[in-house]
Amino acid sequence: MIEVEQLLVRYGDRLAVDGLSFTAQGGQIFGLLGPNGAGKSTTVGCLSGLIRPTSGRVRLGGKDVVTGGAAARAGLGLVPQELALYGELSATANLRFFGKAYGLRGKTLEARVSEVLERVGLGDRDKEPVARFSGGMKRRLNFACGLVHEPTVLLLDEPTVGVDPQSRIKLMDLVREERERGTCVVYTTHYMEEAEALCDELAIVDEGRLLVEGPLEELRRKAGHGDVLRLGGEFPSGGEVDLAATLKARFADCEVLGQEPDALSLSMDNAGGRLAELFQVLEQSGAKIKSTQLTRASLESLFIALTGKELRE
Repeated sequence: MIEVEQLLVRYGDRLAVDGLSFTAQGGQIFGLLGPNGAGKSTTVGCLSGLIRPTSGRVRLGGKDVVTGGAAARAGLGLVPQELALYGELSATANLRFFGKAYGLRGKTLEARVSEVLERVGLGDRDKEPVARFSGGMKRRLNFACGLVHEPTVLLLDEPTVGVDPQSRIKLMDLVREERERGTCVVYTTHYMEEAEALCDELAIVDEGRLLVEGPLEELRRKAGHGDVLRLGGEFPSGGEVDLAATLKARFADCEVLGQEPDALSLSMDNAGGRLAELFQVLEQSGAKIKSTQLTRASLESLFIALTGKELRE
């Protein structure tokens, strides 16, 4: 549904996007993550046709965004980071405006406006001026404006910034609904827990370049981040028993992080799915396991490992 090939955007001497390539499919949420200034919003601008790339190509549904004009963008929905609403107009009037911009008219338009207002939880506030809305209500209406014409590609640039927890949950549910109806969703966010909860595919970019791309589990493996398993009990040491060597011989990716008579800490990929085999090896070596604590490598730790801890502005 989305094809980005060697996308490059230059502002004077600064490269905002530097040879970025990726694809995203229908029925998929594609997460685009990176520090401030990494090129995420510029990439979204190129996908929407608002920014003309210096070089490279962007296709939506097989149509070039630059040369295909309005036809290439007909099935596109955009929810920008900055609110794009008319405060003096009602929620209904805002949705009518954006619906008409995408060619909806008459009963079809009115039906879609009513349907989308109900979906975002604003059906009972449809006649009020948007200026009276809370921040969460405005965010939900901003989202609704990107949905009113039933797009096949939906670009979401930080859609939950500054919202209350209830509105965030509602917006995340709406994103999942779009995936279920077959929409191709591109999702940029600074909230790592949102990306982990929502995205089928993830790309981490920094300084305009793609660092890694793939499902979360694959990204963990590429970055060398295994699960951390802390075991309590009795663990023999010395003599003929070398637990570290025994575990390494059986599990090539297993690393013992610490060993005490009553505790063992180790790191390995997908530890939760290999506990039975792991426990069997330990017990055959004389260990007695009494407690287990599994900590999974988080997207946030992976993000920091790849991009560093420096502040970006």
